[in-house]
Amino acid sequence: MPPRLGFALSFAARFTARKKSVAAAGATLLAASGVALAAVPAQAAPTSAQAIARQMMPSDQFQCFSKIVNHESGWNPSATNASSGAYGLVQALPGSKMASAGADWQTNPATQIKWGLGYMNERYGSPCGAWSFWQQNNWY
Repeated sequence: MPPRLGFALSFAARFTARKKSVAAAGATLLAASGVALAAVPAQAAPTSAQAIARQMMPSDQFQCFSKIVNHESGWNPSATNASSGAYGLVQALPGSKMASAGADWQTNPATQIKWGLGYMNERYGSPCGAWSFWQQNNWY
């Protein structure tokens, strides 16, 4: 397994464990405050997806990756383009392409980021190469 992929998968596991720990602590606080637990959204917050992305790529590429994701999905891992069917953070078309990065591609931002980063590196050389193309064409 390539070192970056191993790190990304390891990070995803640590992130999931940390998220569960934070959720449990939050549930305890909410219960103590009398706030209904049903009010807590189950979907990952955009900042969580951004934190995952920061860990999965060289720091000099994150800003370019982030600009693309901001334009494509607003960091919403379940964003769907009604006319084309493109899906996820990076608007893969078809979205099922991301299954090559993991079976949880529809719900896991880390899987979508892993796939998107691989796509950008393969097709454009890097996220910044993809961003340069995006700026000229309004798509990538």
